[in-house]
Amino acid sequence: MSVPAPTPDSGRPARTADRADPAAVRPAPAPAAGGGPADREERLHAAFRRLGEDLRRAEAAVAELVRERPADDGLVHVETVEGPAAQARRILELETGARHTFQAFLTGLNTVTPVPKTLAAASDGPPDGIGAPPGVTYQLLVDREFLAEPAAVAALEERVRRGEQVRVVDSPLLKLAVADGETAMVQLGPDRAVLLRQPLTVLVTELFAAVWRHSRPYLREVAELAPIDRQILQLMLSGLTDAATAKQLGTSPRTVQRRLRALMDLASVTSRLQLGWYAMRNNWM
Repeated sequence: MSVPAPTPDSGRPARTADRADPAAVRPAPAPAAGGGPADREERLHAAFRRLGEDLRRAEAAVAELVRERPADDGLVHVETVEGPAAQARRILELETGARHTFQAFLTGLNTVTPVPKTLAAASDGPPDGIGAPPGVTYQLLVDREFLAEPAAVAALEERVRRGEQVRVVDSPLLKLAVADGETAMVQLGPDRAVLLRQPLTVLVTELFAAVWRHSRPYLREVAELAPIDRQILQLMLSGLTDAATAKQLGTSPRTVQRRLRALMDLASVTSRLQLGWYAMRNNWM
């Protein structure tokens, strides 16, 4: 008669509850001061959850205030203007509706209307024939990209002829317009802008004043300079190449170079940099 082979546990006493493995019932170690990484992460998640709940409650309160307030309560209004056509119309409304001052940054970037139309708006007036009232002070700041736009120089010349103040900066500008310091439009991109009313317009007027202080005048008419020479000098000071200047003025690069050479001879200087300094010192600009 065969005897079964012993199993691996043969001869070992059965494990009972009172003889359980001590490791199986050992209590978890107490967390160290400050908690471990998992504990800290859990506290951080809890804090973010509380912050999110507070934010949602605040948003709900603001939405309720907006629904309940009357339309003429005098609070700050911020309006989004969508699309190039709507932006162009808003700028025209600001300009033609100005009573005392109209200030604008004009840039070749993010344009909403072609440059000639942008600058001719006030003189032409809106479709109903109403133009900007007389006595409005204009301050226009243009950048290098704007000066490179087709017909920009001719349009600016007309503005200067009408007595408007025009200044130039070399760094790119964002597109904005402010009427009477009360209403402003600031372009956020080609398809979106915001319309601001007081007191937020203070931020825009302060920005305009700061950039205006660090700009240079658009070249004025002086007896020593022919109109085309003044335009060439203006574009040269703004950093346009001879080719870009020639394209803007409808002439050839060789003509631009020849006339700049004549200006350098008139100023008794030997470089374009010196010519720029001479123009500043002798009130050519």
